[in-house]
Amino acid sequence: MIAAREFRVMEGDALTVLRTLPAESVHCCITSPPYFGLRDYGTAQWAGGDAACDHLMPPNGGDKGRDRAASNGTFHDSPIPNQIRQQFSRVCGKCGAKRIDAQIGLERTPAEYVARLVAVFREVRRVLRADGTAWVNLGDSYASNPASGGAQSSKMTGGEHKHTPMMNGYRRPDDLKPKDLCGIPWRVAFALQADGWYLRSDIIWAKPNPMPESVTDRPTKAHEYIFLLAKSERYFYDADAVAEATTDEEYRTVGKIRPSLDTFAVVDPEKARTRFNLHVQPGGRLTRNRRTVWTQATQAYPESHFATFPEELIRPCVLAGCPIGGVVLDPFCGSGTTGVVACGLDRAFIGIELNASYAAMARNRIQNDQPLFNKMVM
Repeated sequence: MIAAREFRVMEGDALTVLRTLPAESVHCCITSPPYFGLRDYGTAQWAGGDAACDHLMPPNGGDKGRDRAASNGTFHDSPIPNQIRQQFSRVCGKCGAKRIDAQIGLERTPAEYVARLVAVFREVRRVLRADGTAWVNLGDSYASNPASGGAQSSKMTGGEHKHTPMMNGYRRPDDLKPKDLCGIPWRVAFALQADGWYLRSDIIWAKPNPMPESVTDRPTKAHEYIFLLAKSERYFYDADAVAEATTDEEYRTVGKIRPSLDTFAVVDPEKARTRFNLHVQPGGRLTRNRRTVWTQATQAYPESHFATFPEELIRPCVLAGCPIGGVVLDPFCGSGTTGVVACGLDRAFIGIELNASYAAMARNRIQNDQPLFNKMVM
């Protein structure tokens, strides 16, 4: 067991590493898995074939890539320029080498992607305490191009990502038409629910600064989902820690019934809570239960990792889902944002990251955030 402000970032495949952790050893999981068909995180290795081969498709001729037409989001065949030549996705067409990769997100279909996440979160549920929760951030994709759904997601900081290695291997399922929204977050949520999780809440992450999209036949997406899942029917949730300030309208509503809001709260705090959803805080301050729409701008991280999500988005998850001194887990650690927030709030942190350079980045980032307090353990 690690103590508050201690942290550990473990390298390796999430499913494999999770199996090494003791059962019921963490209080809360807060994570953002790789999105479906969005990014290649650079963890693949090639087996067999020619060791000197670059495993890249020829820039012209027989092997052609798929270039997104900016006008309508559809595809046409076009030669791939040398500077953005596409890598063979599973078998090199030049030397026959096989691409071996443990990363999640490059599956051929949404069903394969969902199945792999279910397996990972089955292990997450095992290592969670009986009163533990999981907070899972996911974005969506479109059937015509899995990568196009990520142009406005927390996983992307640049412009349109037109060429991704997974495009070669992607296969649109029979139940999806071109341009269909895949519904990936809800597919995952329902699959986790069927696997035994309690699906307690869908939280909308509303982005006031979404990435622009060049589409003209649908609204620009400006939200993602955070799902709150629980291991058991009863679980730890600190509502007061994430309560919101009451609004003027709520003051007026209660004032019509009681002449004094302060008097009403002091005389009958239970009715204030159950009837009006108001909470009496120390000193008599009134707050309301946190709502399910969280407005938070995206946040860039100056290092090389492109899949960070804002620290302020994670803060309420930590406060509500993990007691002080408890352990927060992130099986897709990335640049370590969850660890920075958890340690800063007097919790311990365990991260798992497949990419060795990102794991090192996370360790340095968490350690340097508050070097006098955060302590790395092996």
